[in-house]
Amino acid sequence: MTDTTADRAPAAGPLAGVRILDLSSVVMGPYATQVLADLGADVIKVESPAGDNMRAVGPMRNPGMGHLYLHLNRNKRSVVLDLKTPEGREACLRLAESCDALLYNIRPQAMARLGLSYEAVAARNPRIVYLGAYGFGEAGPYAGRPAYDDLIQGQTGIAALSAQQSGDVPRYAPLTLADRAVGLHVGIALVSAVLHARGSGQGQQVEIPMFEGMAHLVLGDHLGGATFEPPLGPTGYARLLAPHRRPYATADGYLCLLIYNDKHWRHFFDLIGRPELAQDPRFCTHGARAAHIGEVYAFVADVIRTRPTANWLPDLARADIPASQLYTVDDLVQDEHLAATGFVQTMDHPTEGRLRTPAPLGRYDGTPTAIRRHAPTLGQHSREVLAEAGYDAAGIDALFANRITRDGTD
Repeated sequence: MTDTTADRAPAAGPLAGVRILDLSSVVMGPYATQVLADLGADVIKVESPAGDNMRAVGPMRNPGMGHLYLHLNRNKRSVVLDLKTPEGREACLRLAESCDALLYNIRPQAMARLGLSYEAVAARNPRIVYLGAYGFGEAGPYAGRPAYDDLIQGQTGIAALSAQQSGDVPRYAPLTLADRAVGLHVGIALVSAVLHARGSGQGQQVEIPMFEGMAHLVLGDHLGGATFEPPLGPTGYARLLAPHRRPYATADGYLCLLIYNDKHWRHFFDLIGRPELAQDPRFCTHGARAAHIGEVYAFVADVIRTRPTANWLPDLARADIPASQLYTVDDLVQDEHLAATGFVQTMDHPTEGRLRTPAPLGRYDGTPTAIRRHAPTLGQHSREVLAEAGYDAAGIDALFANRITRDGTD
């Protein structure tokens, strides 16, 4: 693990100079903006006086600093604004004047009621990218429905696919899959629109809905025969739905294994002393294996359970067949590769003490990324950000006195 200290002199990532006003909360929007902040963008996180809901999700050492909040909001600055007041709305609009993009995750109608519609924001900054990331596209009949990760996983077929593959009850993926997958779409869309605005001088509204985003992901794999009109077969990707497509049970544990191309299969048959199976019509080509995928996976499962995991791994490595031990999350945290690459970092947070966190992803030789700022306490940067927006000391004091803003010390 790498030891690092944040809140130091900023490093110039590839998005240095891009400024984002982030009105989003929970996971999808904050994940998108953390990725962009890790890449060097200046992300100003606007929070209500109560703060982002994820601040309250434990475990935590101190109130308002839950573990998920910490992992979603580093490299950002926090300013508190009560957007339901005229003064808070005006402060938000003043901040937007110097930003490349504004991100929100409530319904556009709710933004309009706050006086923060696209028209209101663009009147102050015509070059701004105004990006809404919410549950369902506004052009469809589901517009305005509540959308949370579990609901979107269920409505896009993920839970049903789990049951179809396992023969068990429907289950959600045990991570915030929809929030994080669509959050990456949000980040890509925001940067793309900012590039256009910088080239053309004109901003725009952008909509990235969760439902459509996850439908894009699911149908890319599972549209199957329904790709064609008329359909050439049912929906679904047979390999992904095969009941034995899961970690293989060994004599003493589990093994992750993918025997994929013709070379892998020839080597596997040699390894188990059955070279003649390379000519078996079920196994001889990729197309044949795909047509008999359930039988293929079942055959491998029967073979793998005959030997211990530690016995299989070196033989599979020598045969150049992709394989790995089955990790738990605890194993992942201690992984030697992640340690060697500095991916798991430890640091001292000024209020939360010693923390462990994933590093920014990737390597940029010319514009290195870094953890430049700790996840902020609620309103930690309120005075700093409001001063940048042109408020003088008396104006800032008035916002504090009227409870429009706060900095965590009140």
